[in-house]
Amino acid sequence: MKPNGKRVGPSWSSRRVLVTGATGIVGSWLVKELLARGSFVIGLIRDADPNSELLRSGDIRRISVIHGAVEDPETLERAILKHDADTVFHLAAQTIVTTAARSPLQTFEANIRGTYHLLEACRRQSGFVRRIVIASSDKAYGTPPRLPYREDMPLNGLFPYEVSKSCADLLARCYHRTYGLPVGIARCGNVYGGADLNWSRIVPGTIRSLLGGERPVIRSNGKYVRDYTYVKDVVRAYLRLADGLAEAKIRGEAFNFSSEEPVTVLTLVRRIGRLMGADNIHPKILDTASGEILSQHLSTAKARRLLGWRAKIGLKEGLRETIEWYRGFFGQTV
Repeated sequence: MKPNGKRVGPSWSSRRVLVTGATGIVGSWLVKELLARGSFVIGLIRDADPNSELLRSGDIRRISVIHGAVEDPETLERAILKHDADTVFHLAAQTIVTTAARSPLQTFEANIRGTYHLLEACRRQSGFVRRIVIASSDKAYGTPPRLPYREDMPLNGLFPYEVSKSCADLLARCYHRTYGLPVGIARCGNVYGGADLNWSRIVPGTIRSLLGGERPVIRSNGKYVRDYTYVKDVVRAYLRLADGLAEAKIRGEAFNFSSEEPVTVLTLVRRIGRLMGADNIHPKILDTASGEILSQHLSTAKARRLLGWRAKIGLKEGLRETIEWYRGFFGQTV
């Protein structure tokens, strides 16, 4: 304990950390923070996109890279064995809801099969692995009987992406209950921030459109409600959860992480417009979204109580930082 009574976690500089999905938005920022903390990082990478923040920043040259698919059990076990990984962040997934609807098999293979192979590799190498964080989602809850989502609500995914996250979540808890794996499950709202190159997502898609002088496109009717959580807060959440796994009461538990600032899609687009100096934007509202939950937002009371975590970066500040990142990415100045 520090003199002021605050809890002090162990040093990350002594840890050997495997990050699956290291080129994604969360993976890229998590690797950056782990390197800043002095960790030895192993990144599992399937496709090396040169525009990924992991590659653009040069961070990829500072980590050990394992090339392969998360669905391949031999690759996963090799990643743990070769580098004696003691910490695992499982972020690799097919994360796009519309892609899941078009290609459910690919989504189930990556999100479900990939998760049980990862957990099995950790079980087989439990002499090394001390902490495992599984990235779940608010989508794992499915359509809510009431809001906000709380961790004691049942998982009830119905559509392909939701089902894949419900299953991965249940698998993680199964491996804890059955084999005692030190697993923590992170259920986040919609994650946004610089380095998200999935332009179908509303935040990067809107920013790119406005930077290009185009009208933003909204697939839904604009009335869908979501939490939007800044990526740096998500990284803090994952690290705090990993530290918390030293305590028995945290292992096997799921935690919601969000900004607790739910807004409609249309409101979000207009806020981005105002921050970019476009006060009177008129987005194209396609109203073609289907198979998606209308309203979702999370309670983080459990994370505040047991982990001492809360979001530090509000939506306005997070969007401002995100816009600046994309201005740099596209080579634009204010």
